[in-house]
Amino acid sequence: MLRFAPSPTGDMHIGNLRVAIFNHILSKQLNEKLIIRIEDTDKKRNIKNKDKEILEILNLFSIEYDRVIYQSESLKYHQKLAMQLVSTKKAFACFCGDDKLDELRQIAKNEKKPFRYDGFCQNLSNELVLEVNAPFSIRAKQPQSNIKFTDLLKGDFDYKPFDIDSFIILRHDKTPTYNYACAIDDMLLDISTVIRGEDHLSNTPKQIYIRDILEYKTKINYIHLPMILNAQSGKKMSKRDDESSIRWLIEEGFLPSAIANYLVLLGNKTPCEVFTLEEAIKWFDIKSISKSAAKFDISKLRFVNKKHLEIIDEIRLSKILGFDDKDIGKLAKVYLEEASTIKELKSKLNLIFSKKLLCVGFEDEFDTLKNIILKEKYFNSFIEFKAYLSKESGLKGKSLFKPLRYLLTGANDGPNLSDIYPLIKNYLGEIVKC
Repeated sequence: MLRFAPSPTGDMHIGNLRVAIFNHILSKQLNEKLIIRIEDTDKKRNIKNKDKEILEILNLFSIEYDRVIYQSESLKYHQKLAMQLVSTKKAFACFCGDDKLDELRQIAKNEKKPFRYDGFCQNLSNELVLEVNAPFSIRAKQPQSNIKFTDLLKGDFDYKPFDIDSFIILRHDKTPTYNYACAIDDMLLDISTVIRGEDHLSNTPKQIYIRDILEYKTKINYIHLPMILNAQSGKKMSKRDDESSIRWLIEEGFLPSAIANYLVLLGNKTPCEVFTLEEAIKWFDIKSISKSAAKFDISKLRFVNKKHLEIIDEIRLSKILGFDDKDIGKLAKVYLEEASTIKELKSKLNLIFSKKLLCVGFEDEFDTLKNIILKEKYFNSFIEFKAYLSKESGLKGKSLFKPLRYLLTGANDGPNLSDIYPLIKNYLGEIVKC
């Protein structure tokens, strides 16, 4: 069983989606189920309906999963197992309030040391704990030995007890902390492989430790993906960067198939540059992912997106653009000479079907051609159409082609009119009237 575990506290970004895509591919390769676990225990930061948006994006990218579960639904198990750890002396009640912890943090900061809990409450007697009438959290006792594990991509790791500390597993309100809830849920769901970003690397020994002290013996394989950097700045892609938002990329007109293609391509050795997820499942090897940070280059994504637009079915493309006509799909592909996204293609089509008031420098010629075309005499070929217009108007050369191009396309330059005309001839009356 694999899991993708997004949090409904913000927009889905490219790092999240990359993890989801790799989980999808690996689940297919291993013939194991993939579940979506919405990690919603941080009630204060949860955004209303963000979980639905996440699922909509996963469906948009054809990421298949067995079911959706919510982490908050396992609260009773989180609490029950925490009490079990307390009863076996592997965890303890901590009455230290925020003021005390802030004081310890400040001391550590002044001494230029990492903050660690001082263990004040660890040895309180059961009698004293029962007498204290104050809110308390529950902490796991600091481990007695190192926590070791092997990342399938990055190799061996060895964490000392000091690195792990006596960390909180249940807050004062008795809700679970991230590492504790994650460890318990992976155990309850019998997760076999965890794929996630390397920013979670320091969380892994804590989660392994929780399962160890609960005497869970099943090994979980870990794969921590390198971070994604902005190619221009060289810095880690931030959630504040528009380019990192999946919703922004879709709104800008990038196809889901192209985004998925690029995220698999990113920092990876692939047999070709342009492919579908279905094709990637056949040859993808997660161990071939570079151990170094990958650089997200929007210009490279544009290149991949254009390639996907070139091979997409014309009817499907026309429907994406708001039509239902194969010729409009073909017309859009003609404009791929100068456009690389759905948004850019729409702007080209909008110019064709928009109202054209005049052609600067060719005002009279523009009106003359418009009136001739509105007679609605139909010509199948552009050569016949052009010859008819020239004969009826007496216009030639630039005086014919400049206003004609503007009248038909709403632009002063662009692809050859001989390529455009056969695809818009059925709409001539509508285009010229606009």
